[in-house]
Amino acid sequence: MSDDATALEQTAEGELPAAIVRRADGVYFQADAAAVACLTAVSQMFMSSAYFAGLDYAVFSKMLYNVGPDLPESLRSQPLLRFADSIQPFHAARRALYKTVKVINGEAEYYFEPVYFEVPDLPPQPARLNFDEFVADMWIKGIRFGIDAPAVREVIGSGRLARITVARRLNAVPGKDAAIEEVSQDIHRSNAPKDMGDGRLDLQTFQNRFPQVKPNVKLLRKVPRTAGVRGYELSGLVLEPPVPKDIELASVAGEGTVVENLRGGEFLVSAVEGFLSVDPASKRLSIGPKIISREGVSARTTGNLQLTGEYEEFGDVQEQRVVEGGNITIHGDVFGNIASRGGDISLNKNLMGGTITNADGAIRVRGVASGAVLQTRHGEIALTRAESCIISGTRVVIGEASNCEIIAEEVVIKVAEGCAIAARKIEIVHAGPRKQSEMLLYALVPDTSKFDKKIAELLPRVTSAAREAEAHQAEMDSITNQTEVRNYLTLATRVRKRELTLTPEQLPLFQKMAEAVGPSLRQVAKISLAMKAAQVRHEQAQEEVGNVRRQKSALQRGSRCVVELLTGEVLLRTMSFMPGEPPPYDRPAKEVKAKVRGAAPGMTLLHSGPLGPINWAPPVDD
Repeated sequence: MSDDATALEQTAEGELPAAIVRRADGVYFQADAAAVACLTAVSQMFMSSAYFAGLDYAVFSKMLYNVGPDLPESLRSQPLLRFADSIQPFHAARRALYKTVKVINGEAEYYFEPVYFEVPDLPPQPARLNFDEFVADMWIKGIRFGIDAPAVREVIGSGRLARITVARRLNAVPGKDAAIEEVSQDIHRSNAPKDMGDGRLDLQTFQNRFPQVKPNVKLLRKVPRTAGVRGYELSGLVLEPPVPKDIELASVAGEGTVVENLRGGEFLVSAVEGFLSVDPASKRLSIGPKIISREGVSARTTGNLQLTGEYEEFGDVQEQRVVEGGNITIHGDVFGNIASRGGDISLNKNLMGGTITNADGAIRVRGVASGAVLQTRHGEIALTRAESCIISGTRVVIGEASNCEIIAEEVVIKVAEGCAIAARKIEIVHAGPRKQSEMLLYALVPDTSKFDKKIAELLPRVTSAAREAEAHQAEMDSITNQTEVRNYLTLATRVRKRELTLTPEQLPLFQKMAEAVGPSLRQVAKISLAMKAAQVRHEQAQEEVGNVRRQKSALQRGSRCVVELLTGEVLLRTMSFMPGEPPPYDRPAKEVKAKVRGAAPGMTLLHSGPLGPINWAPPVDD
């Protein structure tokens, strides 16, 4: 008996690996056997010069490597999985029929040609290859995975000459990294033209550039990572796919958002109502009351903006673009127009040819303002440097100003050249002309004519009340100077002060005197009341006159002009304004420029020339 037959006989006597079961109706894998156990069992069989006859290569590969189509539903619940008809010996003579295989770049190439048995003393006898033996031979030669069973069966069955790829490596399939997907339309911008509501579209304004969300809105969902599929070398070695990257929603959760595990997965949810913003550095999504933009304001990015909340822009505002809102901060250069309903406007760079208006709040430009208009009705305007600007506001503070027109309640400038400035209080360190532009200063002084008119109206009342009181006093004196009245009053005074005590005999005479002068005394009392009323009216009229004079003096004291050093010709004139009316700085930019660059009738020249300093304050009425 040959060695092959002996080995097979020993295997049949009970030495089959535990993962394999041989029965009369076929050869089976234990369904619950691990892939490693199946691989070990198969290798043991092939190494013992046996092969599986009637091999179902699909089931064979599924159990060894878990590749290929899923097993039919009817087989999945079975304890045994049939994969071959029987186990047969692989005789050395048969093994000699199979040639070497060529492996290049993960592919095994085999040349099929006619084969012959070598029989002693006889010519070679024709033979045929067998697919089941081919699988066993390839296993011994190191090709243990990826045999193209249909192609090999077809070539062997046809007996034709062919060089084909009989097995291929299976590359690992990478998995998918975890990802974050948007789940809410509320976080999407709408760049469609704004609908004006009357059938027209505003082509300069986008429909919704800065989305606003309500609380408890699902914004983002985490898509879990998906594991890859392992591959196999021809030798059966496992090719593990790279581990997919994971991501945490917490890494993108900014202020105003929370991460929640809900039905459907893990979500980033809005915690408050507000505007969405994404930090470009940390990629965190935040929700807050302030609108934050980093793309600039232009026809391409945002169009004109009409905002309901605070706004912070890190880009530039291009020419002819309009930003309307409140509490506006721009980190880039501004070439367009900024309008605020209230709150501060802060420009951290330059304002070039644009317009800044604020209904109620401050304006601050940390860079250079050139050829621009800056106006606020109530608030301070602070500039580092201003060139050829029109500026009006409650208070204006500038480091360097040249060729500017300024009207304000108060102006404080370090260096002013070629400017026209009108204000109640002017404080300048250096002032002088610049090229062809004069240095013009106007001290705003109040028109006090209405106070003078009021005083003129009150003075006759003062005089009239004084004269009336004097007339009543004279009338009283004429009555009390009568002999009978004077004697009674003198006697009555001494009796009241207990300087004199009347005897019972004198008391009737005293009462008789009182009856005689009674009508005169009653007339004196009446005149005294009228005199006191006149005196009260006199005092009230005098107080009213004093109040008006104090108001006039306080108003006059509000004007002042101080220039420490003159660097050339400087003109200082008065410019009157009407108290109680809108302030002189609350007017359109064109009027501001015309008012301070032209002389008006009634102005008083206070200073003219290059000599200084200037320290002027108006005379005040006492």
